[in-house]
Amino acid sequence: MSQPNRRLFVTSTAVGTAAVTAAHLTPRRAYAARSKVVLGLIGCGGRGTYLAQRFLANPEVEIAYVCDPDQNRLAAGVKAVGNAVPQAVSDLRRVLDDKRVDGVIVATPDHWHAPAAILACKAGKHVYVEKPCSHTIREGRLLVEAARQNNCVVQHGTQVRSTTMMIEAVQALREGIIGDVLVAKAWNIQKRRSIGKGRTTDPPAGLDYETWVGPAPMIPYQANRVHGGWHWWYHFGTGDMGNDGVHDIDYCRWGLGVNVHPSKVVALGGKFFFDDDQQFPDTQQVTFEYPAQTPSETSRLLVYEQRLWSTNYPHNVDSGVEFYGTAGQMFLSRRGKLEVHGPRHKRIDVPIEREAQNAEKHIANFLASVRDGTRPNGDIELGHLTTTLCHLGNHATRLGTSLQFDPQKEQLVGNAEVPGLVTRDYRDHWGRPT
Repeated sequence: MSQPNRRLFVTSTAVGTAAVTAAHLTPRRAYAARSKVVLGLIGCGGRGTYLAQRFLANPEVEIAYVCDPDQNRLAAGVKAVGNAVPQAVSDLRRVLDDKRVDGVIVATPDHWHAPAAILACKAGKHVYVEKPCSHTIREGRLLVEAARQNNCVVQHGTQVRSTTMMIEAVQALREGIIGDVLVAKAWNIQKRRSIGKGRTTDPPAGLDYETWVGPAPMIPYQANRVHGGWHWWYHFGTGDMGNDGVHDIDYCRWGLGVNVHPSKVVALGGKFFFDDDQQFPDTQQVTFEYPAQTPSETSRLLVYEQRLWSTNYPHNVDSGVEFYGTAGQMFLSRRGKLEVHGPRHKRIDVPIEREAQNAEKHIANFLASVRDGTRPNGDIELGHLTTTLCHLGNHATRLGTSLQFDPQKEQLVGNAEVPGLVTRDYRDHWGRPT
């Protein structure tokens, strides 16, 4: 494809999601040419306040609410919004009850992602939901159904989907620059900090711990289970596979062109480095197998590698992806790096401008979808497919075994049960997803 044609392609659709992004929704309301999209921010931690600032950099946006059960975080959300002082609330239902609100940004801990987003869709609100979109496979499917049934735009926060370099690189793969792509490998290698060993105490003043736990099973408060530490606990997080690895896993799946679930996952790993309270592994090797979809296709593999105790990176980059094809290989990273080699490692120059991922393009794509009724680049169905890989990989690692998965039924073959994978236990709580 020539450079002008590739640019035209990028402006028209995100490759590999054409069938998704071409679909139109019926706009819930007509937006005047100069009207703003009114949003509520749900979750005012570090990621939430970052997104608030990025959204407000777009003149089309007004943030009318900030919501968090922690009063200190709530104050940080108000500060992030700046001059236009929003209403500050601790119960997200107050945001959803306001008919002036067009949509919400969900930047809560992982266990609240799907419950909050599902409630928002049922209230007729569009949603920008941080990754991963769910805490279990069933939650992800319920969110897809809520989006479709209520005609809502739901953008998953995997920003590579709106990064021009990534879109053009996938198009080059589709055009056969390295032949038939059979294997994709993602890595997430970084030096994480220990969360230490804590003890249970009463929640601090200003934190509504009952609301923070939400529909998840209630367990005693412990400081390293909440702000930031929640990533590493089974009740609330999805480990670093769901936290950071999800971005590169999503890109692997996109580049392979597999918009289906895998049929098998094999994993090994564990806590090889940290001696602390975290429950998720600091070291993982996970392989997913995608069977051929037609007689003319072959099976494909997606490989994920994680080490959270190292600063020695492949290609000198902490997170990246390599695609291996029958005529070469491609390396690229959301940090803005791209290399292509043909047979015998002969370098291939590609006319693609290097670019790191950024939130602004993904936000702009979400806002455009809200206005014109098209599905976004990171449509929730795509987010669900990728997030399911994180759930399968984490549970296979935890069990130290392989899992056979039924892609159509979205359950383990033979109805085998792995607690917390497809479904989980919930409290009797208004946020319980249905």
